[in-house]
Amino acid sequence: MKNLLLSLCCALTLPVFAQTNPFKDIVNKKADSLQSQVVAWRRDFHEHPELGNREIRTSGIVADYLRSLGLEVKTGIATTGVVGILKGGKPGPVIALRSDMDALPVTERTPVPFASKVTTVYKGEQVGVMHACGHDSHMAMLMAVAKILSSMKSELHGTVKFIFQPAEEGVPTGEVGGAEEMVKEGVMENPKVDVVFGMHIFSFMPVGTITYHSGGAMAGVNDMKIVVTGKSSHGSQPWAGVDPIVVSAQIINNLQTIVSRNVNLTQNPAVVTIGAIKGGNRSNIIPEKVEMLGTLRTFSTKDEQLLITRVKQIVTKTAEAEGATAEATIPYESHYPVTYNNPQLTAQMLPTLQGVAGADNVIAGPALTGSEDFSFFANKAPGLFIFLGGMPKGGDAATVPVNHSPDFFIDESAFPLGVKAMCNLTLDYMTLNSK
Repeated sequence: MKNLLLSLCCALTLPVFAQTNPFKDIVNKKADSLQSQVVAWRRDFHEHPELGNREIRTSGIVADYLRSLGLEVKTGIATTGVVGILKGGKPGPVIALRSDMDALPVTERTPVPFASKVTTVYKGEQVGVMHACGHDSHMAMLMAVAKILSSMKSELHGTVKFIFQPAEEGVPTGEVGGAEEMVKEGVMENPKVDVVFGMHIFSFMPVGTITYHSGGAMAGVNDMKIVVTGKSSHGSQPWAGVDPIVVSAQIINNLQTIVSRNVNLTQNPAVVTIGAIKGGNRSNIIPEKVEMLGTLRTFSTKDEQLLITRVKQIVTKTAEAEGATAEATIPYESHYPVTYNNPQLTAQMLPTLQGVAGADNVIAGPALTGSEDFSFFANKAPGLFIFLGGMPKGGDAATVPVNHSPDFFIDESAFPLGVKAMCNLTLDYMTLNSK
C-alpha cells in the first residue's frame, strides 16, 4: 500500500451541499474537546495489545465504558465482541458503527513511551504483540463517538449500534470469530440494521484527509495452503528422490502467470502471493514435503473463481509433471468478501464528509488490494467504509512505515476528524432517512 497515495485521484470538485443536521457545530466542538481523552484511550490500548479472540482486557474496558454512558451492552459476541445499543428519543433508522479491537503478532520498534512490551506465543513461536494497524485508534475514536451521541440521546432520530469486533486480522486456527461470526450470531438484527459505517486509519495518507472509493473499495481475500509431496533422498543423490523444493519453486513461478496472463487487468486488479514456504531442516537432505502459505486478492466473484481454479490447476499439474503430488486448499483458514461501498449511500453521504473535512480534503481514491472483514457487515446492510489519514504533515507517503510494520506510526492529531466524521455520518443519515 506504500505507493497508494502517489496514485490517488485528485479531490472531487463537487459542491458541498449542506446536510440538514442541526447539531454539527456542537458535535464538532465536543470532538475537539475530547481529543486528550481519545489520545489517552488510544495509548492505553496501544500499550496493552491483545491478539484476535484474546481481547479480554480490551473488551472489558470498552464494555464498562459503554455501560457508564447508559447504553444497553452485550458482551461475549463472537468470543470477545462487544455491542452497545443507543436508542434515540425519536423514531428513525438503525445505524451500526464498527471498530475492530485486535492487535498483530509484530514486535514494536517505535520510540514512543507507550510502545508495547507485550509478548506471546503465536503459532508455536515467541513473538511481540503490537497495534500495528490502528485498531487502538479506531476503538478510541468510536468510544468518543459513543460519548457524544449518547449525550444527545433525546434528540436522536433512530438507534445506534456500536460494534466493537474481535479478530479482524484473522481467527486463530480451530476457532471462530471476527465479523463473520458476529453476523452469524445476529449482531445486525434485533433491531435490524439499516446502514453500517466503518473507518480505517492509514499511516501513508496525510492527516486531515478522508479517502473513499465507491463500489468495491477493498479486495476480497482467500488464504491458501499448498502442500507438495515428493520423495526424500540424500542431498548428494537427488536422482534417487523427487525434490519437492524444486517443484515448489516451479509452482511459485508458474503462479505468477495467473495475474499476468489470465486476469483481465483492464477491468479488475488481482494478486497472487506466496508469503511463507517451509521444507527441510538440513543442507544435505532432500525433504519429503514442502508447505507454502499464500493469499489471493480479487474484486469480483468471477475473478475469485478464476484464481482458485487456476491455482489448483497449476499446483496439481506442475507437481505431476515432475513426478510429485501437490494439493492446494483454498480457503485455508480465512475468506473475506469484497468490501463494497454502496454507491447510492456513498453519494448520499459524500456532502457530509466534505462538510466535515473540506471538499479539497475528501479524496476519491483507487480500490485497495488490502482486505477487511467489515465486508460481512456490508453484505447484510448498505455500507460505507472510509479511510482516515494518519501521516504527519510533511511526511512522504513513499517512505513512511506502512500498516502491519514494526515501525507503524500514527499522528494522533488525526483523531478529531475521525470522530467528527462518524458522528456526522450518523446524524446526517438519521436526518435524511428518518422513518
